Amino acid sequence: MARQLRPVGLDFVETAPVRLVFAREISAAPEAVYRALAEDVPGWAEWFSAVKRARPLDDGARREVRLKGGTRFEETILAAKEPEVYAYRVDAGNAPGLRALVEEWRLLPAGTGTRVRWTFAADGSAPLRLVLKGSRAALGRAFRDAVTSLDRRLAS
Repeated sequence: MARQLRPVGLDFVETAPVRLVFAREISAAPEAVYRALAEDVPGWAEWFSAVKRARPLDDGARREVRLKGGTRFEETILAAKEPEVYAYRVDAGNAPGLRALVEEWRLLPAGTGTRVRWTFAADGSAPLRLVLKGSRAALGRAFRDAVTSLDRRLAS
């Protein structure tokens, strides 16, 4: 059963109790990366291994995401500024202990490619916050694998 989460704004990325920030440079141009993030929502399942299914809702203003393992999220897009930033807030989900979650993808030109920075900003119960902080290495690895896969996908 999906539970409603606290509706937070984009500023939550800077103030969340748990902030995990990861960055990686890839060869794809910022515009191509942005389109993959914001416009090809179903394509996320092809390059982000944790994503089982993703689909846009309400003409792209919202998304529904299902992760492998059964976690489900309903999200609202908070920022979609091509080619610089794509961010969304989880409005409802079935992750136990989660109270608020915003993910922000910042895209910065890096030579002919892009520096992709992902911020995972969350609040939840004390046990969940500990689990998230302890999962930094695993989330970092998932991010690196995902953007590497995305870069390969965009190059083909």
